Parts: sequence; structure tokens; C-alpha cells
Amino acid sequence: MESEGRQAHWENVYTSKGENEVSWFQESPAPSLALIAETGAAPSSGIIDLGGGTSRLVDHLIDRGFLDVTVLDLSAAALQAAKARLGERAVRAQWLVADATAWEPSRTYDVWHDRAAFHFLTEARDRAAYIARLGRGLRIGGHAIIATFALDGPEKCSGLPVMRYDAARLGETLGPGFKLLQSRRDDHATPWGSHQLFEFSVFARVEPF
Repeated sequence: MESEGRQAHWENVYTSKGENEVSWFQESPAPSLALIAETGAAPSSGIIDLGGGTSRLVDHLIDRGFLDVTVLDLSAAALQAAKARLGERAVRAQWLVADATAWEPSRTYDVWHDRAAFHFLTEARDRAAYIARLGRGLRIGGHAIIATFALDGPEKCSGLPVMRYDAARLGETLGPGFKLLQSRRDDHATPWGSHQLFEFSVFARVEPF
């Protein structure tokens, strides 16, 4: 799907559905918070949430004292909803409306978190473009936390086809600039009681060899 089509799709999703009417809704993003803590992230660490949408991860990071949090999403409507939910606390995060395959990072981050974007990239050129941004936007020694649907997870989400990964396959896709540190499966319960299997993988950004 071209960038314009992706943006139109997600704007429609976030303008037609409430926060808890999408399958990926989490009241508390516990797996993500645990893995961010395990990276050793400090309050001053730069953290970016790719495809953050209306995720409550930003709320929890702000509440835990993180001072340099950025949320990037294709949908302006999603980010506006998240900012409205946060109220006065919204100014404590940065908000970027952008496509992760076309965005040009203006800085590097210590933690790159993505529970929503990468597994929707079914075209090799889009994956390559995303990985190029990941390489430029994550400092050497930083950590990438990427959650995708597991190999036995859903084949579609929000009406779109997805790519499914285990940690080894994801590592091969990212390439030699990223070293797998750990992975864990997560059985996510949707708001209507069905289950989706995710694979969370943590990589260190290393010099390519």
C-alpha cells in the first residue's frame, strides 16, 4: 500500500472508532513498559513510539517521569485524540504526524518502540525504507523494541494483510546493524475477548559488520 493509502486508511479508522473499539487497545501496555525498563532507560532517555496512535504508552511514560518522549503516527486524528486524553500533560511529549517509511529523523533516540507499524509493511521496499530510518534514528548502543504478530498470530488486522514474524525472522529482516537480545510472546486480549499472539523482540543497535 502506498503512503497516501496508508494514511487515508488510518485516518478513517481513528475518526470512525473510539479508542477502545480497535483490536489493539490496551488499558496498560505492560509488556512494552517492562521491556523499556529492562533497556535501562533513564528519565532523560529519548524514546520514540512508532505508530503510537492512541496508545496509552505515552501516558505511562510521562507518569513514570520520562522527559523526552515522542509519538509518531500516520494519523493526525489519532494523535489529536491522544493529546486530548492527556490534557495539560500533552506538552510533555513530542508529536509527529508522519509515515515511518518516509519520515526523516532529525535526531537519534535511545529507545525505538513499535507495536503497531512494522508488521503492516508487506512490501519489501517499504520494509527497507523503514529499516533505513531505524538505522538513522536509533543511536549506536540504543535499543529497538519491535512487536509484531507472531507466526501463529493473525494474518490480517484492521482489514489489512500483515507480516508475521518470530525473533529470528525479524532479525534477518532488520539486518546486521541490529543484535537480538531477547524476545517474548504476548497473548493480547482484544476489547471483545478474542486473542492475538504478538512477538516482542528487543535488539541492540550495533555497527554493521
